[in-house]
Amino acid sequence: MPSVSVKDVNQQYFVKKFAQFLKKSGKVKQPEWTDIVKTGKFKELAPFDPDWYYVRVAATARHIYVRSPVGVGSLRKVFGGRERRGTKPSHFCRSSGSVARKTLQTLESLKLVEKTANGGRVLTFQGQRDLDRIAAQIRNAKKSKKAKKPKVIKISAAKPAAPKVAPKAATKPAPAKKQKAKK
Repeated sequence: MPSVSVKDVNQQYFVKKFAQFLKKSGKVKQPEWTDIVKTGKFKELAPFDPDWYYVRVAATARHIYVRSPVGVGSLRKVFGGRERRGTKPSHFCRSSGSVARKTLQTLESLKLVEKTANGGRVLTFQGQRDLDRIAAQIRNAKKSKKAKKPKVIKISAAKPAAPKVAPKAATKPAPAKKQKAKK
């Protein structure tokens, strides 16, 4: 059986499933400030999703898997966005450095990420293994859904067609329409 990596599955499904895994495992605790903080100065409101922190940690882990080493500055660029400035043209703005730093610290506490000597963070062997396992679960779930829905063609024995006879019903003549007089 060929091995499955994070790059082999849809990134949206992967981030969603990994965020569910982090929440369900109980090893990651949301900081108290997650319900009131904005994720960047270009945002107007805090995120609507109460579990946004788990999603951000999962997206950060996937980003480190794909492009490492990663530091706080590069994560700020990745999660940055467009700052609307009213009548003036919009400009790119980086996301919150505190949120990026806390997500990396969370991944370090789970021993999924470690600091490098040259700066930045890379995945540990355990981190790569865990992310690949979640990707394999997604791939297997996708394959099992396809296997559960086989195309079945029903072939029934040919039955002699019964003659269709219209029932004899008493038919009444349709009432005549009244025509309006022209003025």
